Amino acid sequence: MSDNPFRSGGDYMPQETRGPARPKSRETAWRVFSSELNATKLEIRAAEEKMPSYVVTPLGAKINRILIAGTLTEKEDRGTEEEHMWICRIEDTSGHFFVNAGRFQPEASAALSSMTVPCYAAAVGKVRMYTNTDGSTGISVRPERIIEIDESTYLDWVLDTAVSTWDRLRNMKRACSSPDTDAEALIRAGVNPAEAEGIIYAIDNDDPPDSGVYLRSIQNALRRLLPGEDVDFGFPDSAGSEPSGPPAGSQESSAEKEDIILRLLEELDSGGRGAPRDELERRAESMGISSIDLEEISNSLMDKGLVYEPNLRYLKRI
Repeated sequence: MSDNPFRSGGDYMPQETRGPARPKSRETAWRVFSSELNATKLEIRAAEEKMPSYVVTPLGAKINRILIAGTLTEKEDRGTEEEHMWICRIEDTSGHFFVNAGRFQPEASAALSSMTVPCYAAAVGKVRMYTNTDGSTGISVRPERIIEIDESTYLDWVLDTAVSTWDRLRNMKRACSSPDTDAEALIRAGVNPAEAEGIIYAIDNDDPPDSGVYLRSIQNALRRLLPGEDVDFGFPDSAGSEPSGPPAGSQESSAEKEDIILRLLEELDSGGRGAPRDELERRAESMGISSIDLEEISNSLMDKGLVYEPNLRYLKRI
């Protein structure tokens, strides 16, 4: 497949190591699961005009550009016939990415016009942090390019992203275990400079990450890649089925989880627009409901006529 961004060896492949910065050089297109990207709260704004800005994930990925892949499950054109504005959702094995494409992304916007939902898709582009009306932050991807791909290409991305997530988790653990570690020490230990800088910035500006979140993402990826194997890190799988032996009393019923989500929808609907999905996911996760479980619960509540989506970013109780 000539447009395959994982096999072409061209601009859309990530650089494993980076030399000294050069004017007008392209940033590394990171491979990151949606669970890691959506947990991002740190931003490094450009100090000068035409300099790049970054977001820094909990595992230290210092991202300006990103390469994502998954199933394009939703797309909505909020623009006009003359000027499209696409709001989309792409789901991977750990959750979903929000993707926006408009007049400043003409190639991606044109491609989205002809793509049929659902389909496998890959996109490379810039990340943007935005603030919701309730003060919470979210992350979206503005694609330079988006293409339809086949399942095999998607699984290539899943594998590469699982490996890179494991490497970042291991390097973050190494840095957190040595309070005096700095970027130079990490580079001497074999960490590439961009990641070393991001790890130290994340440690200095945020709490240590919950490794369980990222181990779950890796487990879900491996279960997608190896469906016949019993890959078990002790977390529910990506399809939402329960582990074979949960601790007694730890598993809430579906009805109880639905009640929790309905209460959260009321609490988070401060402006009458509904509950922001990213904040709903964060709150649900803190109460033991994964993003995958939340998606299933949301669909169930919509089927029952109890909630609806005023738009892709909000869920509202009826």
